[in-house]
Amino acid sequence: MRARSTIFTLFVEYVYPERRARVKDLIAMMEALGFSEAAVRAALSRSARRGWVRPERAGRTAYYALSERVYWQVRQVRRRLYEPRPTWDGRFLLVLPEGPKDRGERERFRREMALLGYGSLQSGVYLGAGVDLEATRELLAFYQLPATLFQGEHLGPKEEIQRIFPLERAQAHYQALFPLEVPEGPEEAFHSLTRLVHEMRKVLFLDPLLPPELLPKSFFGPQARHEFLEARKALYGKALPFLQGLELPLTALSPRGG
Repeated sequence: MRARSTIFTLFVEYVYPERRARVKDLIAMMEALGFSEAAVRAALSRSARRGWVRPERAGRTAYYALSERVYWQVRQVRRRLYEPRPTWDGRFLLVLPEGPKDRGERERFRREMALLGYGSLQSGVYLGAGVDLEATRELLAFYQLPATLFQGEHLGPKEEIQRIFPLERAQAHYQALFPLEVPEGPEEAFHSLTRLVHEMRKVLFLDPLLPPELLPKSFFGPQARHEFLEARKALYGKALPFLQGLELPLTALSPRGG
């Protein structure tokens, strides 16, 4: 777990729906995870230079607040981790964006489309099933990309769809996470909970959360999602004394979804 990526996980799991967190709380949580105060402050400064967060102050209290762009990413991660999957109508969404032309920006766009549940049908052509159309349009707007969108049915075997997505890599990731033991100590439970959420949000780039009708029978994803939600609830209960000691907002002290 790297410092900047871990800070993002803290905002996803313990700060949302608030956009900003006290610096002292971020440092306390990160120190419990094994990071030094100097490493945390350096990671926050680098994130601020990139425009991901901005420093704020209220009286003598220092905060860091997420940018609009990163707060949008947090919402998408939480939506895909915690909200029930919608009923699939059997149609696929095909997205043909005009760009981006820059290689680095193109790769960032591809990863964010994967986060929303899209696979690359071929270069510059994205296919999704049960994906969020509004979020797709928001992402295209962020990149200022004109795009052509189609909805339609697939007329071939479902294995053709499965090959578009890295389901084998997602399966290996899930199998490395579960089964999970719940530690007794509050700080140890906080550590396990944070690592679990961190790894589950990473697997969103591999697992598009396809409708059950499209999944291989041996795919562990749906069971892993169930085990994740159960383990998260148990870990919150064990970690609560540690979280209460940080005096976080009450919204951060329960395993709410969405």
